[in-house]
Amino acid sequence: MPRLSVILRRYNVGEKVAIKIDPSFHYSMPHRRFHGLTGVVVGMRGRAYIVRVKLGRKDKTLYIYPEHLRPLH
Repeated sequence: MPRLSVILRRYNVGEKVAIKIDPSFHYSMPHRRFHGLTGVVVGMRGRAYIVRVKLGRKDKTLYIYPEHLRPLH
C-alpha cells in the first residue's frame, strides 16, 4: 500500500510531474516505457490525472493515478 502523502497529494494544471511506477498498485499503471519520464498535468478525470508526455516527436496523453506520480521541484 502506498503512503498517504503520495495518495493525497494534489497536482495543479500545468504542474510538471515525474512518472515513477509503483508496482504494488496496478490500477491505472502506465506502460513501463513511460517510467522516469517527465510530463505536464493537463487535467483530471475522476481520480486520475491526465498527463501529457513527449515521447520522441509525439505527444502522448496518459491517465495516471497519483500513486504513480511524483512532483518535480
